[in-house]
Amino acid sequence: MSPESKKLFNIIILGIAFMFIFTAFQTCGNVAQTVIRSLNSTDFHGSGYTSMAIIYGVFSASNLITPSVVAIVGPQLSMFASGLFYSMYIAVFIQPFPWSFYTASVFIGIAAAESDRRTVFIALTVISLVGTVLFFLIRKPDSENVLGEDESSDDQDLDINESPQSNMTKAVDAFKKSLKLCVTKEMLLLSITTAYTGLELTFFSGVYGTCIGAINKFGTEEKSLIGLSGIFIGIGEILGGSLFGLLSKNNRFGRNPVVLLGILVHFIAFYLIFLNMPGDAPIAPVEGTDSSAYIKPSKEIAIFCSFLLGLGDSCFNTQLLSILGFLYSEDSAPAFAVFKFVQSICAAVAFFYSNYLLLHWQLLVMVIFGFFGTVSFFTVEWEAAAIVARGSDYRSI
Repeated sequence: MSPESKKLFNIIILGIAFMFIFTAFQTCGNVAQTVIRSLNSTDFHGSGYTSMAIIYGVFSASNLITPSVVAIVGPQLSMFASGLFYSMYIAVFIQPFPWSFYTASVFIGIAAAESDRRTVFIALTVISLVGTVLFFLIRKPDSENVLGEDESSDDQDLDINESPQSNMTKAVDAFKKSLKLCVTKEMLLLSITTAYTGLELTFFSGVYGTCIGAINKFGTEEKSLIGLSGIFIGIGEILGGSLFGLLSKNNRFGRNPVVLLGILVHFIAFYLIFLNMPGDAPIAPVEGTDSSAYIKPSKEIAIFCSFLLGLGDSCFNTQLLSILGFLYSEDSAPAFAVFKFVQSICAAVAFFYSNYLLLHWQLLVMVIFGFFGTVSFFTVEWEAAAIVARGSDYRSI
């Protein structure tokens, strides 16, 4: 197999593996609060919001040491271990106990009848495990022979004899780079935008589905609408990701118009959700809520807002990943570690306050962070574009 074919094969395997794992995990997260709320009438007492807060809290801390771990054990084993923890969390829902539920939530950071619930989560666990096992199919890429044969063989000997001390040095250097990046001007500005993506990630992946499932005026379809909502969020993500991912290669106008579109789409979604859903929907009891907002609850508006949430999220994420890849093209791992750290810690905070805040307050928090996050992204993009126009290499704004 040629080097190009091997790279393509690895990309396909990674795509399929992550598709399986995150299909299972995102589905689980989307229904977690609804399922757990239905179990609270039994001997089990827990909160899906608290579980997700633990996941993203531990995840945020882990992101700073992730480059160090990968430097020691390698990417393949790191992804395999992570897949096992994802699968373990999903498997807990088959027969949940509070201690195992929250313990699995820690490790992963590194509304039906019981038989139906077990069947669903057994299937999700199997899907996640299949994705995890696929990581073993990844093939090690051939090293490029840019040197002479003698020099190449010497390098191979050095790689083979590389000591654990050398790996530890790489790990420490990667950690130091992550810490230094945290205090640069551009990363501080982008952290506001990243914080917003963490808040809205919490909302569309956990809170919004719970709100839909809690509205009794949707009738007997309220629980099934949760799954439909997840599908339309995914459609919005796919449409935005493919469209703006392709356009980014030949975009004369930069990244700002896409981010502006994203925030406008989200503001429209937030306004419609504010009108359509009662304020107590995120924290409603197992019986649901009979309250109304400013209009009669509409299933069509609720599903349309799901699509808008997914589309807006794809606008922000594609452009954030693009600008990080541009600013830190020479050494991107620490930059993306900081990005995931900020996003995850804000998601954890949002899942925590979702246990207590009414819907309109959660929407207000996202509007404020969304506005300032958009302004900060514009600032970084304008200054980066000015540097490119001068023809100088990017170092630090």
